[in-house]
Amino acid sequence: MESTKPKRIIISGGGTGGHIFPAIAIANALKKLDPATEILFVGANGRMEMEKVPAAGYKIIGLNIQGIQRKSIWKNLLFPVKLFNSVNKALQIIKDFKPDAAVGVGGYASGPLLYAASLKGVPYLIQEQNSYAGITNKWLGKKAEKICVAFDGMEQFFPADKIIKTGNPIRRESVDIVGKKLQALELYHLSSEKKTIMITGGSLGARTLNNSILAHIDKIIAADVQLIWQTGKFYYKTIIEQLGESYHPNVRIMEFVNRMDLAYAAADVIISRAGAGTIAELCVVKKPVILVPSPNVAEDHQTKNALALLHEQAAVFVADRDAEEKLVDKALELLQNKDLQKRLSDNIGKMALPDADEVIAKEVIQITINN
Repeated sequence: MESTKPKRIIISGGGTGGHIFPAIAIANALKKLDPATEILFVGANGRMEMEKVPAAGYKIIGLNIQGIQRKSIWKNLLFPVKLFNSVNKALQIIKDFKPDAAVGVGGYASGPLLYAASLKGVPYLIQEQNSYAGITNKWLGKKAEKICVAFDGMEQFFPADKIIKTGNPIRRESVDIVGKKLQALELYHLSSEKKTIMITGGSLGARTLNNSILAHIDKIIAADVQLIWQTGKFYYKTIIEQLGESYHPNVRIMEFVNRMDLAYAAADVIISRAGAGTIAELCVVKKPVILVPSPNVAEDHQTKNALALLHEQAAVFVADRDAEEKLVDKALELLQNKDLQKRLSDNIGKMALPDADEVIAKEVIQITINN
């Protein structure tokens, strides 16, 4: 007979919002299935999960682990020691917490924790967010019970019989945009008579996107187009110093967008990086999108994510190196092309998988039952 004892689940990983938000969404979905479920997060010391996870109401333990530093050989000298110590600490965490299953969402802590789980016979599930799997997940995939993916063609990285296409968990409050356009325009003091571009480089910002707008903001003003511009915290001060607090009535410059739902709702065209979590949201939002993938990420996975959408005619693609010259012109052209806007909206909407968190949570419970 199946035990009714509450399940104990470890969720590991983090490093960026793109890993942390899905991890918390999976935890929330597990709690929704059974509020008695006990959940422990394992993250990397010094990374943002150590702050964001407790803020979401969950306990987290940190491992002293880092990634391979591509630009510094010296920093890598300590990597084997940190990895060894992290695996040992992960083994101790598993011994103390006695999980029924573990979930890895990517990020530095995922590797040591899932490896320790495999040594202890704890079944685990991998949530691979990108269209191109990293080295650690490919290696861990061999012993995983299930691998939840967001893109087609992932059997080139993982055993086909373990793959389930679930999509990436999203922040539901961010994509709840239906009927909010007027409220959004009011919040940003924008006109319903004018077209609006929203640009986001994520919470930290993206230098290329900011420089591209700065270089051609006169074209945006001349076209009488409105702009919701999330600069990110690294660039906000410099941009405000350059342009001033209230540069133009059509332009809203902000460090961080607190109400992503309203920014999405106000936009006619969205310009964005191509992180997997962002793409998952954009598919649900169903607005015409221009993707400018960051070249500064492992295995250039953002370019591969963007190309997966380009293949479905679901986004416009601008390479990072071309953005300063071409991005603003592309955005203004797209605003004039209603047919292309409709085609992009329809096609990106077909790729939406809005219930990924619930589907993944059910798979996690299933592997505890099967083992």
